[in-house]
Amino acid sequence: MTKLTSRHFILAAMLFSVLSSLGAWGFQALGYEPCQLCYTQRYPHYAAVVIGALALATGWHRLAWAGALAAATTAVLGFYHSGVERKWWPGPASCSGGGDISGLTPEELLAQLTATDFVPCDEIPWRLSDAIPWPLLDITMANLNALGSALVVFVWIAAARRA
Repeated sequence: MTKLTSRHFILAAMLFSVLSSLGAWGFQALGYEPCQLCYTQRYPHYAAVVIGALALATGWHRLAWAGALAAATTAVLGFYHSGVERKWWPGPASCSGGGDISGLTPEELLAQLTATDFVPCDEIPWRLSDAIPWPLLDITMANLNALGSALVVFVWIAAARRA
């Protein structure tokens, strides 16, 4: 039986980030437009892939600690976004409304609304329960990212500890 090495754990963690990114792009290709928080959650995945590639290319597997930080960052962003979607707390004004429009004329407000493609962060565009009708599967894309990334933090830590 082959002993799992730091390299194996780094590859597994990188694969998670690659698949997460491909999944996000796939949903976008299917017409699910991402909000600003969705985009923000992608950046740590991109960083994790670069970190993993550098660690593998240089042999300096202690870079996996930075991979764990990237995974933890996207997990926290995913949990935050999950709370915004569920209306547990307010989201940023840039994608959840709530900005001050009191000083705008109706024409300025209309111009502002038509000038940007606004995708609200506090609405859930897709739920797993839509595909599999079972109440316990009321899981959103943000939830999947949060939970999966939180688990992958431990994969990165395992890689760093075996370095």
